[in-house]
Amino acid sequence: MSNIKKNSRGGHAAEILNRKARFEYQILETIEAGMELKGSEVKSLRLGQASLGEAYARIDGGKATLHNFQIQPYEQATHFNHDSKRIKTLLLHKREIGKFEKKVKIKGQTLIPLRVYFNESGRAKIELALAIGKKLHDKRQDARKKQDTRDMQRAVRRGGL
Repeated sequence: MSNIKKNSRGGHAAEILNRKARFEYQILETIEAGMELKGSEVKSLRLGQASLGEAYARIDGGKATLHNFQIQPYEQATHFNHDSKRIKTLLLHKREIGKFEKKVKIKGQTLIPLRVYFNESGRAKIELALAIGKKLHDKRQDARKKQDTRDMQRAVRRGGL
């Protein structure tokens, strides 16, 4: 699922969103990271041809990596194309990696990507979240709360109860 919008230079800059993340997980903390990408991957990202649906991040041995982030092959890249599900290295400072490594070791906490976008200087960035999976009753409670706020807004627009 991607939203394509115009950037400041008049071209298109894609923003790939993980829409299910906020429904499936309770977000505790977010962080922005860079990604080590190949040229054909960047071109596919700019066209919005990527999926964050099953992606997750891992920290092993002081390195942060992104798994199952699928970037479709770029059609004009011929034989220099990339593997669509290759593991991508995340670019974070050592102290940030150490901080999140300690937190991820706590049972139930994981690193999930929320969105991939291009910043003002044209570099691909990923927003990661430290999250805990929601239980079914938490999801129902969130849906009920959302419906209640919609009902209150409708009542206010109608001029009261």
